[in-house]
Formats: sequence, structure tokens, C-alpha cells
Amino acid sequence: MPPVPSMLATAIILFLGIGLHEYAHCKFADMAGDPTPAYYGRVTLDLTKHFEISGVIMMVITTLTGFGIGWGKPSPVNPSKMKNPRMDWFVSVAAGPVSNLVQATIYAFFLRLAIRANLFEQIGSLDLKMFVAYLLIGGVAINLGLACFNLIPFGPLDGHWLVGLLLPEKQRYYWFKFNQKVGMPGLFIAIILMQSFNISLLSGPISALFRLFVGTSINDIFQ
Repeated sequence: MPPVPSMLATAIILFLGIGLHEYAHCKFADMAGDPTPAYYGRVTLDLTKHFEISGVIMMVITTLTGFGIGWGKPSPVNPSKMKNPRMDWFVSVAAGPVSNLVQATIYAFFLRLAIRANLFEQIGSLDLKMFVAYLLIGGVAINLGLACFNLIPFGPLDGHWLVGLLLPEKQRYYWFKFNQKVGMPGLFIAIILMQSFNISLLSGPISALFRLFVGTSINDIFQ
């Protein structure tokens, strides 16, 4: 079992990362004139409203295993109610991953300050040092992971909506229909296969983005 400070930090990062991701979807849909998110009480910074029990259970289980993954409650939006349905829908979908990039930027800012001030060496308590390190480093890495993962154009992920909204109407219809039928089971099968064969398609992009945001790699921080 991972140390308690790392589990606590991971739980905080996931709660904020996923909760604000879903809030961003709902807020931008509401700003575009869609009353659906407000009707369901989702245009709120009470982030508990943006989670469902299965996603929370997965967050708890995977955090205990040291990995940390989960999902929020799907955002209820109705593009037909938006002022400019196609463009506003695109912006509403994109707002989720963008919110994670914004959070990663904030964590990265404080991580850069901590590195410059040698904060990790000055903290006397090992548990506090571990918590702060996991919070700042994980805050960058996990939010970058959430952004990259959600941009995959497959299954129920944000990426498939973004790609579909860029396609002509006929192709868009078949694209959405394909993902509706095959996307969810296909995504889970792909995840299981990649985990089984230790394949990570996102580790490269996430590492590159981490270096871009922080100015150094995770391994170099404590050297």
C-alpha cells in the first residue's frame, strides 16, 4: 500500500482535477445558453455534485494501489439549446481538458517556486515533505494525464466529440454512431490489453509536457 501522504495528495488532485473538469463542461454549456446543466444542479463549484459512486469507488481503489484513476458524472448538455450549437458544443467539450491544463499550470508554478527555494530539503517532517512533493508533482502529472487521456478520440472520451464536431455532417453521424456502439467496450478492452502488456501510449507526451511545464523531469527534481 502506498504511503498515506501520497494517497491523500492523490485523492485531493483527482477530486479537484475531475470535479473542475466536469464543472468546466457544464459552465461553458450554461454560458452558451443551454439550461440543462443548471436544471440538474451541475453549474456549481460544489464538486461533490460532479461525481458518481462508481467513479469515486474506482478513485479510492486505484489510489490505494498507487495508480489513481477515476471519472466524474457525465455532464448533461443539450447542444440544440445553445446559441451556436456546433461551435458552443465544441467549446464546452474542450473546456474540460483545458481546465486540467490550467490546473497543471498552477501546480507547475508552485512546483517551480518550491524547487527554486529548495523547499523539499527545508521541510523537516518526512510525511509533510512527501505530501507536498506528491501534491505538486502529482498535481502537474495527473492533470496532464487527465487532459491527454480525455483527448483520445475514442469511446466516451472528450476527444471523440471534438473530432466528430470537426467532421462534415454525414461523417459526423457515423462517427458518433460508431463510438456509441463500440467506443465504451472498445476503450476498456484497449486499457486492459495495454495494462497487460505494459504498453503506455501517453507516458511520452505526458513526460514531454511535464518538462515543458516545470522545466525539468520528475527524476531530475530530487537529484
